[in-house]
Amino acid sequence: MKVHATLKNLRIAPRKVRLVTHSLIGVDAREALVQLDKQVKRSSRPITDLLKSAMANARNNNGLDEENLYILEIRVGDGLRLKRWLPRAFGRATPLLRRGSNVTIILEEKIEGKNRIVKKKETIEQRVSTISALPEETEKQKEAQKIVKPEIKKDVVRGVKPTGGKVVKKMFQRKSV
Repeated sequence: MKVHATLKNLRIAPRKVRLVTHSLIGVDAREALVQLDKQVKRSSRPITDLLKSAMANARNNNGLDEENLYILEIRVGDGLRLKRWLPRAFGRATPLLRRGSNVTIILEEKIEGKNRIVKKKETIEQRVSTISALPEETEKQKEAQKIVKPEIKKDVVRGVKPTGGKVVKKMFQRKSV
C-alpha cells in the first residue's frame, strides 16, 4: 500500500533539495531518517519532518508498521517563484528569481501486509448505545455551573483603572489631563 505526504512552498531551490533527496530513494524509512540527521544541507530538516509525517500517515491512517516501510519515490518540483530586482550600474536592474519547491514522498511496504494493524469499524448501533449510556445532567447541576459575574463600577476619573478591589493609576500618559 502506498502512502503519500506533500510539502508545498519550501523556500529552497529545487536543485538544492534534489541533492539531498536523490540519495534516499529505495532506502528503508528508518535508515533514511538517520541519513538525513547526518546531512549538513539546509533542506535536510524539512525533508526529515516530511518523512516523519509520511510515516505517521502510514501508521495512523492505514495501520502500517513503520519498520516495514521504504521510500518508493521522492518528487521535487518547482514551487513558488518570487521575482526580485537587483540594482546595477548606470540605473539598470537585473531580475532575480527566488525559487521555491514542492516535495512529495511516497512510501511503500517492503512485505505486503506484514504487521499491519486492522482498525475496528464501529457500527451505528454501538455508537447509539454508548451515547445513551452516558448520565444526563440534572437541572440543579446546570444551575450550579452557571457563573455569576460581579458588576464592576467604572471610575469617572480619566487614567484610573479598577483591577480586582484595588485602584491603580497609570504610570505614563501621552496627554495631560
